[in-house]
Amino acid sequence: QVQLVESGGGSVQAGGSLRLSCAASGYTLPYCMGWFRQAPGKKREGVAAIDNLRSTKYADSMKGRVTISKDNAKNILYLQMNSLKPEDSAMYYCSYRPFCRASLVTSLQVGAYKSWGQGTQVTVSS
Repeated sequence: QVQLVESGGGSVQAGGSLRLSCAASGYTLPYCMGWFRQAPGKKREGVAAIDNLRSTKYADSMKGRVTISKDNAKNILYLQMNSLKPEDSAMYYCSYRPFCRASLVTSLQVGAYKSWGQGTQVTVSS
């Protein structure tokens, strides 16, 4: 059973940075792991994805301001977020999907992922 536990969210002023972490266990290769976010009243959307070959994909919404990475020794997925904006405020979720490559068209599609963490809240104030 895949388990995903996010941490690292919090409150930050616009222009600030945060690093989100996701402790992952029970997963198998090959895979994609991704970060998604959902603001109140909005649909959940993909932010970034990485596969076990370390290929990455970023959504246009945060491209250039976020970096996804994974420490395979620690089984931790990270999302480094810089130059944060108030519109980045949302619940951020870690997710896992087997038999995936980041190059796939669906690698940032919410419906393609089956395992989710509980989320970590990010609030950016102006």
